[in-house]
Amino acid sequence: GRCLLRLYDYTDGEVFYDGQPLGKLGEKGLKPFRRRIQSIFQDPYSSLNPSLNVLELISEPMRIHGLYPGGERKEAVAELLEKVGLKREHLYRFPHEFSGGQRQRISIARALSVRPEFVVCDEPISALDVSVQAQVVNMLEDLQSEFGLTYLFIAHDLSMVRHISDRIGVMYGGRLVEVAESDELYDNPQHPYTKALLSSILETDPLKASQRIRLDAYSVTRGDEEAAVLREVSPGHYVAGDFTD
Repeated sequence: GRCLLRLYDYTDGEVFYDGQPLGKLGEKGLKPFRRRIQSIFQDPYSSLNPSLNVLELISEPMRIHGLYPGGERKEAVAELLEKVGLKREHLYRFPHEFSGGQRQRISIARALSVRPEFVVCDEPISALDVSVQAQVVNMLEDLQSEFGLTYLFIAHDLSMVRHISDRIGVMYGGRLVEVAESDELYDNPQHPYTKALLSSILETDPLKASQRIRLDAYSVTRGDEEAAVLREVSPGHYVAGDFTD
């Protein structure tokens, strides 16, 4: 996710966005790209500058990209706050004055402030209370529909992954080992790691809970090119290596 955002420069491979190789872009070329792709980080407190109030936090990307001139900027920030479930009276408060869920809402408003097309959601709910997680996810889905967004949703909560995702990629050993539509992946997993991962979901039925798969023998090394090749085993369903049923 951070390589896609070019927060990290990658040492191998390439990332293409809308046909453009991002690794070849310099700082000048990255600026318009960064308006198109924004991010929501895992820890909403560490990703917000504590010395800036909410108005400054959300309006800073607007200023950098020259959006909403004059007095329009404050009104645009206030409207974004309302869309993420906060109030106009919060404009002049600072991050330490909010709960974790409220801070994440501020982070989401900041990500949307430049009207991006694509948002990298890096574990956006894992630092939140369980009671708040569902609220934030439902809000993300509503915003996705309203703004026409695409999300790259990085998470370990498997039930949440199925709920929010249209298409899922499973990573193991730093590689993608299975890619499929959400229901297809959960109903018909092929790779041994995917099967073990899905078997680890907590079950209330003790008979199902006893069926957990322990994965000891399978491993991937950087030089194992055969295991890294994704093969299409059914329309839209790709698996690395020869592990199909």
